[in-house]
Amino acid sequence: MKLRIALIAAAAVTALAAAPAVLAKTFRWSSASDIPTLDIHSQNNALANGVHASVYDSLVYYNSQTFRPEPQLATAWKEVSPTQVRFTLRQGVKFSDGTPFTADDVVFSITRAMAKTSNYQVYTQGIDKVVKVNDNTVDFMMKGPNPVLLNQLTELRILSKAWAEKNKSTDPKDIRTKDETFAHRNAMGTGQFMVKEWQPDQKLVMVKNPNYWGKNDSNVTEIVYTPIKSEATRVAALLSGEVDFILDPSPQDLARMRANPNLKVIDGVENRTIFFGMDQFRDELPGSNVKGKNPLKDVRVRKALYQAIDSDTLHRVTMRGLSQPTGTLIAPQVAGWKESLHKRMPFDQAGAKKLLAEAGYPDGFEVDFACPNNRYINDEEICQAVTAMWSRIGVKAKLRTLPLVTYFPMIQRYEASIYMLGWGVPTFDALYSLQSLTRTVGQGGDGNYNVGRYSNERLDTVVDRIKTESDRPVRERLVGEALQISNDTVSHIPLHNQIIPWAMKKNIDVVHRADNRLDWRQIKVN
Repeated sequence: MKLRIALIAAAAVTALAAAPAVLAKTFRWSSASDIPTLDIHSQNNALANGVHASVYDSLVYYNSQTFRPEPQLATAWKEVSPTQVRFTLRQGVKFSDGTPFTADDVVFSITRAMAKTSNYQVYTQGIDKVVKVNDNTVDFMMKGPNPVLLNQLTELRILSKAWAEKNKSTDPKDIRTKDETFAHRNAMGTGQFMVKEWQPDQKLVMVKNPNYWGKNDSNVTEIVYTPIKSEATRVAALLSGEVDFILDPSPQDLARMRANPNLKVIDGVENRTIFFGMDQFRDELPGSNVKGKNPLKDVRVRKALYQAIDSDTLHRVTMRGLSQPTGTLIAPQVAGWKESLHKRMPFDQAGAKKLLAEAGYPDGFEVDFACPNNRYINDEEICQAVTAMWSRIGVKAKLRTLPLVTYFPMIQRYEASIYMLGWGVPTFDALYSLQSLTRTVGQGGDGNYNVGRYSNERLDTVVDRIKTESDRPVRERLVGEALQISNDTVSHIPLHNQIIPWAMKKNIDVVHRADNRLDWRQIKVN
C-alpha cells in the first residue's frame, strides 16, 4: 500500500491586513447554529469538528495552504507492510490537565471512534485495530490497503483515556438519544485551547492551554463563540463590534459589508455539496396521501422531483450567486470529480409531469419534507423555493424546518421522507461521500448518513472495491462508475456546491479554507 494523499491541493485564500499585534487578544465569532456536542466521536458535524480541532489534536492535520496532511501528534509514519502502518508519536506532549499523552490514549481514542455509538466510523474505515508498540509508537493494523488513511486520520482526534475512564465517558454519546455523558459538555485534549464554559445555544468560551506543545502564530488567548440564528442580528453584531467575525454572512448583506471600510469579506468555494435525500426504504411514507406504496422508490418519481427544480433560479435569486449548481454528490476539490458527472439534468417541468403520470401519479402526491433552518447558507429559503417548484408538478411537499441540534438526530432516526443535507468531504476523496451517502446501511461507517436508506447492489460492490484499491487509474475508474450509478438511479437530488464568504472586522487576519473551518493557529487580532 502506498499512502497516497488522494486530494486536490486546494488554494487557501489568506486575508492579510496590518502587522501582527503584540498584545494577546480575545477573538469573538458567530454563525447561525451551535455545536451539537463537545464529544469528539459523537456527531460528525463540520462546525463541531472545526471547533473540536481547537481543543483536541489528531495524529496528522491539514496544512491550510496546501491541504496536505502534516505531522501533529504523530511525527513520522511508515508502512511495515501493506496492512500495517507504524506511527511515531510526539514526545513531551501533555493534556491540558498536565497529564502526559501516550500511545495508550491513541489506542483508546481510535477504538472509541469505532464504537457502536460513534458517528465517526467512516473515518475508521479499513482499520482493524490499533496496537501499542511502546509509549511512543503505535501500529495501525488494516483490513486491507488503504490509500486515504492519512486523510481519514485528520478527523480522528485524541482524548485522554484516564480522563474518559474517570468521568465514565469511555463510549461516545449516542446522538439519536437525549442521554448525555460527561464528555458531551466537557473536554480534555492536547490542543491550543481548552473549554472554560459552554452554555448550549448561548456561548462557548475557550482559553489558551498553558500546556500546549506546538508553535502558535496566533495572538489570541481567548475565543468566544456566540451562535446567532437570525441573519440580521448576526450582521448587526458584526457591524456594532459585538463580534469580530461571522462564518456565514447572509448573501443579501454582502454588498453592504463589502462596501463598509471597517469590514472585509473573503470568499472561497467550499468542498460541500447541498442535496436532497429521499426515503427509498419504507413501503409506505408516513403522512403521505399515497397508501400501500412509496412513490420515492420509483426512479421516475425521483427524476421528476429532480427535473422540477430550477437550479438557475435558486443560484441567481435564492443564493444570489453563492452557489455552483451541480449534478453530482462531490465538489471539484474532491478526488474523483469529473465535469461529465457534474452536469445537471435539465430543468423540465413538462417532462417532470410526464414522468409522474407514467409512474401512476398524474395528480402528484403529498410528502413530508424536512430541512434545517440554521445550518447551510439560506437552507430554509432553498426549501421554501423548492416546495413552490414541486407544487407546480402537483407534488405537495409538507415542509417543516428545524434547528441543527434537533434536525440531525431526527434524520438519523430515519424520520424524514425527503430531507436536505450538505456534505463536506474532510478526506478530499470521493470514497468518503460514496460510503457515507450511497452504500447500503451497514457496519464500519457504511451508509452512516444514508438516511434515505438507498440501496444498489452493484454500487455496493464498487464502493467496497474502492476501499482497498491502491492502483490509481483503476481506483479512479471505479469512483467514476459509482458516481455514475448514483446519478443514473437518482440516489439523491444534488443542488449545488456552496461558495462561502467570511465577513470580519478589518483588523482580523484569517486563512480561508475549503472545509469552511478556521485555522486556530493562524488567527490574529491586530
